[in-house]
Amino acid sequence: MPKEVKKTKQKEKSKKSSSVKKTASKTKEKKASSSKAKKEKKTLEEAKVIWTSAKRKTARTRLMFSSAKGGGFLVNKKAMEEYFYTPELQAIVRQPFQVIGKKEDEFSFKVEAKGGGLMAQAQAVRRAIALALSYFNPEWKPLLKKAGFLTSDARIKERKKPGLKRARRAPQWQKR
Repeated sequence: MPKEVKKTKQKEKSKKSSSVKKTASKTKEKKASSSKAKKEKKTLEEAKVIWTSAKRKTARTRLMFSSAKGGGFLVNKKAMEEYFYTPELQAIVRQPFQVIGKKEDEFSFKVEAKGGGLMAQAQAVRRAIALALSYFNPEWKPLLKKAGFLTSDARIKERKKPGLKRARRAPQWQKR
């Protein structure tokens, strides 16, 4: 019996050493995969792709900013001029470029806008663009901040209260 016990102990030791070898190989694989992920991140940083989001009233926008030239300006898979069809809305969206002195053709944008009206969506897109530009070039941040494009406007419609006609409008007072 003692010989069998010794053999089982030797087998357990060999199993432990093999499991240690396996964990060492797994850590090497993890390190290799993490280095691959770092390399992929570096290539994305070189491309300068920036994702931002912004809100205004009930409108929400997600923006993909790329430093590639001539990529276009798409809002909900339509050209910006087609989606924001009035010159006033287009001017609101273009304001950050006027502040920094660049043209929108130097960058490419893809925007997904949901909720609210067109004016709120345009203002949310303006803020998302300003955020992306400030991340892209930190020197532009003071200019955009001074113009007020980086501050979020959190004002939303107040809810209706019970006993009132609207949020604060009370029924007309009657003497009798």
